[in-house]
Amino acid sequence: MKMILPAFLLGIALAWTATAADVSGKWTGTFTPENGDGGAAYVVLTQNGSTLTGTGGPSAEQQWPGLQGTISGSKVSFQVKDPEDGTVYKCELTLDGDHLKGDVTFTPAGGEAAKGKLDLTRVAR
Repeated sequence: MKMILPAFLLGIALAWTATAADVSGKWTGTFTPENGDGGAAYVVLTQNGSTLTGTGGPSAEQQWPGLQGTISGSKVSFQVKDPEDGTVYKCELTLDGDHLKGDVTFTPAGGEAAKGKLDLTRVAR
């Protein structure tokens, strides 16, 4: 009987891990600042457990390295920095199937923080 409970708990843990969301892949969509003057967005995510790494930027051709973040349930958080102007984009998104959507706070180097929205759809795993 002593061995049944640990085995049962291990089985539950493995089942939960197997069903955990995996956001690894390529995501494309739109970035819209509060002023409404937005554009395209493209993010490549690699997930290892709850840790995210990858790249982000305005297109597949223009990607900024160093994206770092986390995933917890359906909540996805990451940040990436534009190496050209130093703007840091901090994203707080919600995963719904193959759709990521939520808020972005972006701060230009030496500037004041502003807010916007990010709306992404997975295009490849």
